[in-house]
Amino acid sequence: MKLLRVLLLITLPFSCFAGSGCSSLDEVINKAIDLQVSIGEYQNILKPFSNGPGTDEALGQLKWCFLIQPEKTMSSVAEMMDIIYQSKWCDNS
Repeated sequence: MKLLRVLLLITLPFSCFAGSGCSSLDEVINKAIDLQVSIGEYQNILKPFSNGPGTDEALGQLKWCFLIQPEKTMSSVAEMMDIIYQSKWCDNS
């Protein structure tokens, strides 16, 4: 659970971009927290951004961290991401 918090805090600065129109980053976050997306599918989605087998392995481990979380936790993460997108820190107007 601590790892999940750390990962989310790391992505916080990038989250505003996802909520403000960066569809690629938005897709990466949504696919990471989607329990229906397998590790292989996640790696394939991010293949264009991979630097090789080491990156693929790291992406697999990242996705695995999300897959072992209970569904309720993942729905809370999705809700939290929506709150971040709508926060005053992501206000680009």
